[in-house]
Amino acid sequence: QVQLVESGGGLVQAGGSLRLSCAASGSTFSISNVAWYRQAPEKQRELVAGISIGGRTNYADSVKGRFTISRDNAKNTLYLQMNSLKPEDTAVYYCNLDRYTYSGGYIEYWGQGTQVTVSS
Repeated sequence: QVQLVESGGGLVQAGGSLRLSCAASGSTFSISNVAWYRQAPEKQRELVAGISIGGRTNYADSVKGRFTISRDNAKNTLYLQMNSLKPEDTAVYYCNLDRYTYSGGYIEYWGQGTQVTVSS
């Protein structure tokens, strides 16, 4: 029903910047809450930043002031601008979309992830 494709990951030195993109298929993007998660080896997946249908944003404390989440509904695309990157930001970053159902609750969709590696 929904397909998410992340791009923009790569290798960067500490203090550098990257911009991640997530392209969503279908027509549900503009009426869905979307977010970025990340998962480092041997660690739990964690929420990095989220943005609601109305544009309200929230961030993990560890990235506040450094990362900015945004969305372009006309392009069905989610972005994550990452500045002042640190080695601890190294992880696979995943795009997430919540599609609400008529029967109640929601269905979660995930992209395949894009790797971000920050060197010391």
